[in-house]
Formats: sequence, structure tokens, C-alpha cells
Amino acid sequence: MQIGQWQQIISGVALLAVLSACGSTAATPEGATPAPADDSTKQTLVIYSGRSEALITPIIEAFQQAHPDIVVNVKAGKNNELAAAILEEQQNPQADVFISTDMLTHINLSTAGALAKESIAGTESIPNELKAADGSWYSVTKRARVIMYNKDLVSAEEAPQSIFDLTDPKWKGKIAATNSTSGAMQAQVAMMLNTVGEDATKAWLEGLVANETTFFGGHSDVRKAVGAGEFAIGLVNHYYYELQKREASDNNIAVVYPDQGADQIGVMVNTTAVGITAGSPHAAAAKTFVEFLFLPSTQQLFAELNYEYPLIEGVALAEGVTQLESLRTLNVDMQGIASNVPVAIQLIQGAGIP
Repeated sequence: MQIGQWQQIISGVALLAVLSACGSTAATPEGATPAPADDSTKQTLVIYSGRSEALITPIIEAFQQAHPDIVVNVKAGKNNELAAAILEEQQNPQADVFISTDMLTHINLSTAGALAKESIAGTESIPNELKAADGSWYSVTKRARVIMYNKDLVSAEEAPQSIFDLTDPKWKGKIAATNSTSGAMQAQVAMMLNTVGEDATKAWLEGLVANETTFFGGHSDVRKAVGAGEFAIGLVNHYYYELQKREASDNNIAVVYPDQGADQIGVMVNTTAVGITAGSPHAAAAKTFVEFLFLPSTQQLFAELNYEYPLIEGVALAEGVTQLESLRTLNVDMQGIASNVPVAIQLIQGAGIP
């Protein structure tokens, strides 16, 4: 398959996310003993991150405290843009590590031969369906798709209980969601294609447009607009609700983990992912960083600062975060639906979503 074709596939996946309240300096992970290093001996590590800088910065800070001999440079952007850059740079790789908000992006990059195959310590307990069999990518954290709402505008009794309720005309002009560049939206539609079929998925997207949904470029805008009462309802990943709930103001909100009925599909769950680029200029430092992500202390940072679901056994959730084990979740083969992404993008944009 040609690079141009894979860029079309890769453009079907993107990121989600922002952490507005993680300005504190992360602690050095337990057992790490930072030591001063001469600048001339320092290694360089280039990370392409589909995650927002605010969200990934505490992790980078903790890594540099533990490994002061490695200088980290982060290039942040949209999942699809960074993935396309990795494909274009295959003959002369510029990135060492790629972190995304959506495992589908990594699956497609792996298929294109753009990720190195590495055995990563600490990933043994991650379920097989959440990592590549050949070691080319690994899920880092889980996130769930939820409906948040402003309690000044919506009562608990009338709050939508299913994503399919968002097409009800009574919510016309009252919904905020992310646009076609959002990896979370793309992944959701890819999952819907597999679960309810193309016709129902297309009808749902067209229903959002008919309901005059406002589509933002990022989930941070969605959660802030719902918190401020500009919109009654927002379709987001669960940790955006958790972030808004902890704001000093505009926090009179609640959340629905949708589709929990016996005849409903269950809440949709996706993962962030990481991989080392094939031909990484600094492969040793890259592996050191990726293994750092799976230390219990680092996974705890994801949980405590970002309110995400850690993948390493024994790492506790942040206080107040709903446990996935208590929910009905959609059972879908994520590795098997990566090829749905181009169709998902076509449907999203074809429905008139910018």
C-alpha cells in the first residue's frame, strides 16, 4: 500500500484531550535517584505527542527528573497530522516516540511498518487486545465516552441516557461536541460502524447536525462551554468531566455513562497508545521512556493528575472517578476496526460536521 493511502487511513484517527489543573511539578518516581549530568553526555529524545502539552507535561517532567541525562523535546499536534509526518519521514525518521490519544492511529502506523517492534518491561499484564502482538505499540491508559451536562439546565431525570438520545429534537441547539479532526469522535464512529452498522451511524451523525450541535476543535472547549452554561450537554471523554468538576467555578455539572440498559450497546472505551518509531535516531532513550510510562508510579500520575484509567494492575483511580468494572461497556475488537477509520471520517464530514 502506498504512503498516500496510509495517510488517508491515518487521517482517520486523532486525539483527545486536555488537563488544565496539572501545573504542579511531578514527583520523582519511587526508586529513581536523579544525578547531575554533564551536558556533553546528555542524550536527546524527540517525542511526537497527540496529547495536549498540558496533559503530558507532568509525565515528561517526572521522566527528566528520573533521567537527567536525557533531554526531551516534544512536538505536539493532532494525531493524524503527526502520524502523517511519521510516514513522510520514514526514510529519515525525526521522531523517536509517538504518543497518541487513540490506539487506532498506532494500529495503522504499525501496519504501515512505521513502528519498531520492542519488548517493553512492565506491559505483561496489559490485555492482549490492548497491545500489538509484535510489540510495535502498547496502550497506556483507558478513557470512556460520556455525556456531561449542566445541572442548572438539565435535571438528572431528563438527562440523556444514550448517545442516540442526542438526536432528540428537544436538545436542538443545546449540544456541544468535537469536530471531524477529533480522534475520539473518529474512533467512536469507527466503533459505531462495527456495532450498529453504516446506516444507523450515518443517521446518528446527520441527527447531530439537524439538532444544530456546535462542534469544537477540542474537548477542553466543550467541557468549559457546558460548565459555563453555554450548552446544556457535552459529548466528551470522561476525564474532561472530571477536570471541569474540579474547577473553582462553572462546576455545577454531572455525568452520564451512557447506554447501560440491557438492550443498549454499553459505554464506549478507547485507549491512549505509545510506540517507538522504526529507525528511531535515539532508540535506547526511546525504550527507556516507553518503559517509564508503565512504572506504577507513572501510571499513578496518569490517574491522579489526568483522571484516566491506568492499565497496570494495582494502580488506584483518582478519588471519585467511576470504575469501569461497574459499567456495561461496548465489546468491540479495536484492532479489527482500525480499517473503519477512513469510512468514519467520510461519514462524519459527509454529514456536514466540520
